[in-house]
Amino acid sequence: QTQLVESGGGSVQPGGSLRLSCAASGFTLDYYEIAWFRQAPGKEREGVSCIRNDGGRTYYTDSVKGRFTISRDNAKNTVYLQMNRLKAEDTADYYCAAIPRIHGVDGTCGHWAEYNYWGQGTQVIVSS
Repeated sequence: QTQLVESGGGSVQPGGSLRLSCAASGFTLDYYEIAWFRQAPGKEREGVSCIRNDGGRTYYTDSVKGRFTISRDNAKNTVYLQMNRLKAEDTADYYCAAIPRIHGVDGTCGHWAEYNYWGQGTQVIVSS
């Protein structure tokens, strides 16, 4: 069955770190661009970061630049989001999503409705 499964969320203090994982099954990530979206209560779904199918290009929204790093290991069929120096405003449910696109990430990650496959989400809470 085609699935994406997120893991690695949790509750941390401001300034802490988490690493989120997005594991795919039922399909190969080699030809898919992967994005991380997040949604906080009362806010719209936001594209946080995305990575080209081969890892050659990445994108980060301004609010996370310098703090988050997206990476992928296609041999493990997994994408990661390393989140450092977390802030309270990073609190949200985080989702990974896949779109069958190659040679992408010329700009932003695009709109969430473009993505074909979604994980169930993992919760990140940053508070003191």
